[in-house]
Amino acid sequence: MKLDKTKYIRIAIDSTAGSGSTSIAKLLAKHYKLRYLDTGKVYRWCAYQILKKKPQNQTKFLRQKIKKLKLDELKSKKLIDDDVAQLTSRISKQLSLRKLVLGFQKNIAYKIPPGFKGSVLNGRDITYNIMPDATFKFYITANLRERSKRRFKELRRLGKKVNLKNVVISLKNRDQSDKKRSGKQGRLKKTQDSQLINTTHLSIKGGFLKVKKIIDREL
Repeated sequence: MKLDKTKYIRIAIDSTAGSGSTSIAKLLAKHYKLRYLDTGKVYRWCAYQILKKKPQNQTKFLRQKIKKLKLDELKSKKLIDDDVAQLTSRISKQLSLRKLVLGFQKNIAYKIPPGFKGSVLNGRDITYNIMPDATFKFYITANLRERSKRRFKELRRLGKKVNLKNVVISLKNRDQSDKKRSGKQGRLKKTQDSQLINTTHLSIKGGFLKVKKIIDREL
C-alpha cells in the first residue's frame, strides 16, 4: 500500500557501533529532505557540558542546558574526545538523564519545521522507544571485524593513536553493554517490525541505496 504523500516521513534506525548507520542516515536526510538527529551525540553533548562546567546538581544543570540546545552544537569535534566518550558511557544509563534527553529527541522527531518532509533518527532505542510509530524502521549492523576496521580508520583520520586489536575489544565491550541494558536504559535490540540491513560487504553508498530501495517501494 502506498503512503499518503501529505504525511511526514519518519525513519527510525537502531544499529551496532561502526555499522555505518550515521552516514546512511545523513544521506537519507539529504535525499528525502528530513530533519536528522544522531541521538548518541546528545548524550556526548551532555557529558561535555558536565566536564566543562562540573555542576553539583547534574540533572538540574542539564535540564536548563537541553532547553537551549541547538542541532548545530552536536557537530562539534570536541564531542569525540576520549574523556567525553568515557563519561557518556556512564551517564547515558541514568534514567533521570534519559528522561530529559527523550523530550529533546521526540521534539526533533515530531516537530517538523517548514522545508522538511519528516525526520530520521539513528541510535540504540529509536524503533521502540523514541519513534515506535515510525514510517520505516531499520536495524543496521555488520560483523565485528568489519566494524572495527571502519572505526579504526575513522579514529586514525581524527589523529587518534589507536591499534586495531584495541578497537576490536572496545567495540565488543560496547556491543555487550548496549545489549545488556534494560529497555528503559536504551537497550539495543532488533524489533520484529524492523528491517535488517547488514553492511558487512556494503559501502556507505551501497547501504544507503539498499535502504532507499525499500523506502521508495512505499512512497
